[in-house]
Amino acid sequence: MPRWLKISLKILGALLLFFIAVLAGLSIYVSSHKAKVITLVTDELNKNLDGKIVVGSVTTSFFESFPSLLVKLENVTLRDKEFAAHHHTLLSTKNFDVSLNTAALLKGSVSIDHVTISNAAIDLFTDSLGYSNTSVFKKSSSKDSSKSSGKSNTRIGKFSLEQVSFTVDDQKAKKLFQFAVDKLNGKMNYPDSGWNANIDLKVTAKSMAFSTRNGSFIKNKVVEGKLTGGYNSETGDINVTSSGFTIGGDDFNIIARFATGKKPAGFTFHITADQLLWRHASSLVSPNITEKLNMFNLDKPIAVNAYISGSFSAGGDPLLHITAIANDNKLSIPGSIINDCNFKGVFTNNHINGKGFGDANSIIRLSNFTGSYNHLPFAVDTGSIINLEKPIATGNFRSNFPVADLNYLLGGSVAKFSKGTANMQLQYVADIVDYRINKPIITGAINIKNADINYIPRNLTFKNTSVSLYITRENLVLDHIRLQSGRSVVLMKGRVNNFLNLYYNAPEKLVLDWQITSPQLYLQEFIGFLGTRQQDAAVVKRRKNSGNVVDQLGTVLDRAQASIHLRAANVHFNKFLATDATADLHLSEDGVQLSNVSVKHAGGTLKMKGNIYQDKKENRFNLNTMVNNVDVREFFYAFDNFGVKGISYQNLRGYLSAGTQVNGRISNAGELVPGSVFGVANINLQNAALLDYKPLINIGKFAFPFRNLKEITIAKLDAKFDILGEKIVINPMQLNSSVLNADVAGTYALKNGTDITLDVPLRNPGKDAGITDTVKLAKRRNRGIVLHIRAKDDETGKLKIGWNKDHKLINL
Repeated sequence: MPRWLKISLKILGALLLFFIAVLAGLSIYVSSHKAKVITLVTDELNKNLDGKIVVGSVTTSFFESFPSLLVKLENVTLRDKEFAAHHHTLLSTKNFDVSLNTAALLKGSVSIDHVTISNAAIDLFTDSLGYSNTSVFKKSSSKDSSKSSGKSNTRIGKFSLEQVSFTVDDQKAKKLFQFAVDKLNGKMNYPDSGWNANIDLKVTAKSMAFSTRNGSFIKNKVVEGKLTGGYNSETGDINVTSSGFTIGGDDFNIIARFATGKKPAGFTFHITADQLLWRHASSLVSPNITEKLNMFNLDKPIAVNAYISGSFSAGGDPLLHITAIANDNKLSIPGSIINDCNFKGVFTNNHINGKGFGDANSIIRLSNFTGSYNHLPFAVDTGSIINLEKPIATGNFRSNFPVADLNYLLGGSVAKFSKGTANMQLQYVADIVDYRINKPIITGAINIKNADINYIPRNLTFKNTSVSLYITRENLVLDHIRLQSGRSVVLMKGRVNNFLNLYYNAPEKLVLDWQITSPQLYLQEFIGFLGTRQQDAAVVKRRKNSGNVVDQLGTVLDRAQASIHLRAANVHFNKFLATDATADLHLSEDGVQLSNVSVKHAGGTLKMKGNIYQDKKENRFNLNTMVNNVDVREFFYAFDNFGVKGISYQNLRGYLSAGTQVNGRISNAGELVPGSVFGVANINLQNAALLDYKPLINIGKFAFPFRNLKEITIAKLDAKFDILGEKIVINPMQLNSSVLNADVAGTYALKNGTDITLDVPLRNPGKDAGITDTVKLAKRRNRGIVLHIRAKDDETGKLKIGWNKDHKLINL
């Protein structure tokens, strides 16, 4: 070894030993004069503080962290002068260890190899007036500032925090950040433009409230992983990226920027997670958002991409822009479940720039939303929920499905479907009340083709049904409707004005205007309309106006009115057949109003108006009818002899005209309730005949043995009958026939109570057949013997015929 080198090494070794001895001596001096050193140091520090620092103990060690000098501070507190008022200690630490680089000290600079803080609390407090306990640090004068404007030579190599509580409580800005640091280890590097750091941390976020009014983000979540950060001294930006990072046990990728060079300092987070459960995601945001999100759920994890941007000093929430993607998922919403759910959703609290970052300016946008609701597949190309304070949902809705799938939606209370297809193309706007769609305003079209429908409340079945509904902003238009019930085919189109305004709030004011035509109409197939709606009593009791469009449908069908204009080529009811039928009907909760009813029947016409009032088992009616020149035999046949026993359509011939005003009851099966009809009937018979009427034939065997009682012709008969339930009062009338003449009055009873008087001249009317003078005929009518007969039933109901002793017709 060259001699110069040996000498050099000896000199270097001596200098090193000297330096070690000096540092060791310094360590020994500090240790032996602790109180004096602490007093000197704290007094000097307090000169530059607007408060007080207290150091419980200080020790140094050269050998413990050789070759660095270890300075250990214990029980250090730092408080501002207003501590007594607010009680927030800026710094309180049991252990504060600093390892100083000895080589840097020899050069006159400070380089910190390692800083360790443990069992500490850092509390940065600002009151509601803006005063902060960081005011403990006096502001430098302009002269001092100019002296210190150069770059600091102090550098930190590594740092560690263990069991440290860090709090930023800004009551003026209403922000509260509080973190419990379990561990935080970092290593610093210093390139030309600033510094870089690698950090490994495990922290519990006790509070991350950008607005204390709304609460904390990631509250009580454990944040763990590795971060790489860098500071650019020219821009003042700190950029951070993550690796192996978790929040609350879920994996996240984070890119963050802290703009410390701006006033106030700002931040931006870009957070992504490929597999995140909905409830885990909802627990990461503030309670005001969590409350709304927790009304929903997705069974499978979703992909989330979030941007969060804001200021550390400004009040209010940060800007949020969150994107979520769900595939083949199950979505739970208040009151419903959507299966096979796919969508892209975007949430932001900055719907309109300049309106602030809050619930009122928030929006949820949905695109490519597909799923299945109650077995109905659907798609929402675009949809949104605006203003989370008073949310409004808008969007479009498409669906194509077998009509039978509607059974799951309607639940069997309105109708049961089979066969056929349905297509919906709708747009909707709706309030959201208690997180449920409420009173949606729907426009668009619904088409049903070739469906079989059983309308349950009326027990009506329709085959091969087609319906087209068009909903505008105000009206409902129904077109191209074809119903087939049994042998009946009905073609319909209709309209409801002011439909959407009345659907939810006043369904009883809805009037459906129908135009109905039919080639063949069998009324007995629609007899269900006579009775009240068949439905669960519990459903009826609790039914009231609902904001749910499906639930409200039953209420609308109960209460809405219908104005029907019917034109039918042929109308059948049991034995009754009419042609060229026209009718105007008004259906309401109370029943059916009939007007302008006109049909052709039995060679004549029938016209009618009146009302049918619905009840549970029977239906009351009042009717005014006009019958003009109908074949009396066909007429009586069609109506089963109108309940009259003992005489049938087979006994009658002629043409009837009549006017009636009657009221009564009809069953839900469409049959007259016996004894329920009351009213007045005025009849006119032309060219009539009574054929093979046995009671008269039996009388004639001994009274008129030579007259043809099998065919009694009547040229004309005018009569008035008062119908009183089970009795028909025959007002005094004159019967002029081919066999005999009679004056008749009395009561005919369908059961008991018949009492009829007849004055019957025995003179044969046939002898006057050639006389046309009515005055002469009237004089000749009662010549000769007149029989005064009384037909009356006894207590057993058997009709007995005897003499009317007082020779007077019953005075009614």
